[in-house]
Amino acid sequence: MKSLVRVVLSVLLPVAVGVLPAAAPALAAVPAARPAAVSADPAPWTPPLSTRGRYIVDAAGNRFRLRSGNWDGAQGSWNGSGNIADPATHHAGQDSHGIPLGLDRVPLPALLDDFRALGLNSVRLPFSNEMLHTTAPVPDAAVAANPALRGRTPLQVYDAVVTALTGAGFAVILNNHTGTTRWCCGLDGNERWNSTRSTDQWADDWVFLARRYRDNPRVVGADLYNEVRRDTWDDPNWGLGDGHDWQAAAQDAADRILTEANPDLLIVIEGINWTGIPADGLPHGRPALTPVRALSHTLVVSNKLVYSAHFYGYTGPHHSGATGLGETHDLRYQDMDRAQLEQTLYDQAFFVSAETGAHFTAPVWISEFGIGADESGAAPRAWFRNMTGYLASSDADFAYWPLVGWSTTAQDAPGGDTWAMLRYDAAGRRSGVLDAGDWRTAPWTALAAAPGRTGPVPATPAWYQLTTDHRDQNASLITRASGDWDGGARKAVCPDGARLAGLSHTGGRGLCSTSDLRAPGGGQTVVRDESYVPPGGDWAGGYTKLQCPAGQFLIGYALRGERVSSALCAPARVPLAGAGRTVWFDRGDARPAGNPGADYAQGHYKGQCLPTEYAAGIAFTARAGFRPSPASLLCRALPTG
Repeated sequence: MKSLVRVVLSVLLPVAVGVLPAAAPALAAVPAARPAAVSADPAPWTPPLSTRGRYIVDAAGNRFRLRSGNWDGAQGSWNGSGNIADPATHHAGQDSHGIPLGLDRVPLPALLDDFRALGLNSVRLPFSNEMLHTTAPVPDAAVAANPALRGRTPLQVYDAVVTALTGAGFAVILNNHTGTTRWCCGLDGNERWNSTRSTDQWADDWVFLARRYRDNPRVVGADLYNEVRRDTWDDPNWGLGDGHDWQAAAQDAADRILTEANPDLLIVIEGINWTGIPADGLPHGRPALTPVRALSHTLVVSNKLVYSAHFYGYTGPHHSGATGLGETHDLRYQDMDRAQLEQTLYDQAFFVSAETGAHFTAPVWISEFGIGADESGAAPRAWFRNMTGYLASSDADFAYWPLVGWSTTAQDAPGGDTWAMLRYDAAGRRSGVLDAGDWRTAPWTALAAAPGRTGPVPATPAWYQLTTDHRDQNASLITRASGDWDGGARKAVCPDGARLAGLSHTGGRGLCSTSDLRAPGGGQTVVRDESYVPPGGDWAGGYTKLQCPAGQFLIGYALRGERVSSALCAPARVPLAGAGRTVWFDRGDARPAGNPGADYAQGHYKGQCLPTEYAAGIAFTARAGFRPSPASLLCRALPTG
C-alpha cells in the first residue's frame, strides 16, 4: 500500500518515516458530468483459474486478465498510536473497523455497480490474521448503509463482501495484508508473515480461510503476504533456509493450501519489498522479483503460480519512499524517464512473464500501484501516465490501490483518502475516477480498456526448478502419498505430469519439464545400485550408474551430502526406446542450444537432455579426488507419435 516501506536506519538511529501529503479538500460531491463507463459487466468466464506460461486462463483455457482494484479496510486502518476509537488516529481519518471500507456509506449493490463501471473483473481483498480471530461484532455505525450486516463479526462481514462480489461475477483474490489489524507498512509488527505469529500459525490461518471459501469457485486466489520487508533488526531473504526465508515460507504455505484446503486456487507470491538500511553508503534496496531468476517456486499443483510486485512513483528500486530522515539520494521511479522506468520495471518484475520457456516463467500481477487525485506534481503525474502506459503495452495484469475511500471525515468535513478511485461522503455521494475533474480518469480509462490477448491460450511446455539447498522438495502428490522413499537423504521429485530433464553437478539443483509420459496408474521405483544396467550397457565407464528399469524414466533424485544416494523412476504409459547417449557435465555445462528452462543452477555445471529426450539414468563416482555428485545423465529419445 502507499505508506510502503519505512525502515530503521540502524539500531542506533530513529525510524525513517515517509511523509505523505495531507489530505486535500474533498472533490465536488455531485459532479456535473460523468465519463462513460469502461464496462457494464465483467466479461463471462468459467472458474477455476489456472496459468499457461505467462497468462492466467479460465477453465475453458481462455485468457483471463486480472483488471483489479484493492478494496482495503479489513487489514486495518489504525496508524498505531493514540486512541484507536478516534478516527483521527486512522489512515486518512478513515476508521475501517477492520472491514472493507465504505459499508457505512454505500449499499453493497451500488459499490459493485461502480466497480463494474471502472472496468474491473476482479478484486484483491486484504485481510489481517487478527481479523480472522476477532469475535466482537462490528459497531452498527460501521455498516450503516448495509443494515443487514449489523451484529456480525469482521470475518462475517468479510464473508458477506466475498459473497456479494462473487455473486456479481467478480473474481476475488484473498490477500493476507497484515498480521495485526493495523495500517501497513513500516515498523508496525507486520513486516513479515511471522512477525507476530509463527510460520506454522500463519499457514494454519491460510488453510482455514481457503477451506472457508473452497465451495465458492469465484474465490480464485490466495495472495500469501503483502510487502515482506525488513524489521528493526533483520532482513527477509530468498533462499537462505532460515526463519526469515520468504521463498521457503511461501513454498510451504502454498503447498499446504493446495493439498489441505483447495487445489483450485491461484497462489500469488509477491517478491521482497525491502532489505537493508536506507542510508547513503549502506546496502539497501527493493529486490522485488529479481531473486526469482535464480530461485523460483515449484508448487505441488502445477499451473497455479502467479508472481506479484508493487510500484509507486515516490519510491524507487533503492529508495524507501521516506522524506527527510532516512531519505537517500537514490532515484525514485518518478525521477525516471519512460525508457528508464520501463527497463527498471522489466529488470525488477516483468522479466518473469516476458521471458518464456524458463523455470521462472509465470504471470506477473502488479497488485498495487496508485496515486492521489490531488497530486499536482509534473513528475508524479508523468510517472502514473508512464506506468499505466507500460501496463497497457505489456498486456499486464494489474490492481489499483486503493479502490474505495472517503471524501469527508467522520464529522462530514473534507478529508479521507485522495488516492482512492471511488470516494464517498457521509451521505454516500460519489466522486473520483468515474466523474469529471479527476486527472487520473484518462490514464486509467486507457489502461482498463487497453487491448490485450483474449481467447484460447494453447498449453505450452513448462519448466520447473528443483532444489535441495536446505531440505527436500517433493512436488509430486503421487510420491508424497507413497511415503519417504530414501530416509535421511535430501530428495527432489518433479511435479506429477513432468519428467526430470537436467541436473547440476554441484548444488543439488534439478530441472523438470512437462510430460505426458507417466503411466496413469502411478507407481515408482527407487534405484540404489546398478541392478537395472543391462549386460553390455555400460554408458558411463568407471562410474556408478543408477539406471531406471526398462520402460521407466527419471522423476527424482536423492543426495546425502554431495553423494548421489538414489534415483526415482516412474513407469511410462508407452514403450520406451532402448538406446541412448551419455551427457557429461562434471567439467562443464552440457545443455541444449537455446537455453530451454533457463539457468536453473547459477554458478554450477549443469547437464540436460534435449527437449526430445527423457532422462533414464544418473552416473557418479566415489573415487578419491572426485566429487560424488551427479556427473552424467543417460538421455534417450522420447517416443514419437
